[in-house]
Amino acid sequence: MKYRTIGVDSGTRREVSVLALGAMLFGSVTDEKTSYAVLDRFVEAGGTFIDTSDNYAFWVDGGLGGQSEELLGRWRRSRGVGDEIVIATKLGAAPLAAGTGYIDNPEGLSAKAIREAAERSRERLGVERLDLLYAHIEDRTVPLRETVEAFGELVTEGTVGLLGASNHAMWRVERARSLAAAAGVPGYEVLQYQHSHLRPRYDIPDALFPEGSLGHAGPELLSYLRAEPDLTLVAYSPLLGGAYARPDKPLPPDYDHPGTPARLAVLREVAQEVGATVNQVVLAWQIGGAFPIIPLAGASSVAQLAENLAAVDLELTPDQRARLDNVH
Repeated sequence: MKYRTIGVDSGTRREVSVLALGAMLFGSVTDEKTSYAVLDRFVEAGGTFIDTSDNYAFWVDGGLGGQSEELLGRWRRSRGVGDEIVIATKLGAAPLAAGTGYIDNPEGLSAKAIREAAERSRERLGVERLDLLYAHIEDRTVPLRETVEAFGELVTEGTVGLLGASNHAMWRVERARSLAAAAGVPGYEVLQYQHSHLRPRYDIPDALFPEGSLGHAGPELLSYLRAEPDLTLVAYSPLLGGAYARPDKPLPPDYDHPGTPARLAVLREVAQEVGATVNQVVLAWQIGGAFPIIPLAGASSVAQLAENLAAVDLELTPDQRARLDNVH
């Protein structure tokens, strides 16, 4: 395994594996035995970075979520896991009532909601301090200063280590970080956005993003990160839910545009050259780039995890990287 440091402050920064394990469906779609097997293998391979959320996976049973955090808490206790494993979680997008969701009835990012949700996550995970806590989605009904100061207070109190944001407009991230700096409290240091080698259309609106997607790592976000080297990008859904490899998993509609075939062709060419799968090339491209990215990949079996882990040691040549970077 290889590692990198997230965060800047000596009291909160952490060294984490360059590949993060997504636990979204653990305890719901993925049963406990399988989840434990994947977690155990990840740790055996040197993995130290696991990702979840307080709302995973409410959509499976129409409930409130929490199954993933609860399973991770049970796994931690059964294995004697301590601070050597960094578990990131998120809040803000859990539904407030069964049968609702984060579009119509989210917990939100008020000071009260943040404190209560963080406490529930600590209890489910069985930890005294949340290693990394994200604002999962925006909440424009609450003053941004209130959200920023509420997160900062948790860090100051020692119940949260690092802070992050996901699915936020970049101007909101920058404004939040400026407010945190002005208030003298910790701000967002890790950004989690969807990112893969294929590029989506960003102009397709949906219920959460009526102006077009704010959840993808587009040009503005990548430009911002290059200007702020102390920030870290964690890329969720790097393998597009299996769409690179599985005929029964078509590409999402926002990847249906003229630029996709050329990028797929280069991926397949490089995969053939290095004797790897397309999935492994995507992960290796993210991990080893001049602008490093931490891919966050889920696994529903030990075999899937093994494929992902092999990407950590896959070395792409400068020529292969140039072809992957510059394809249009």
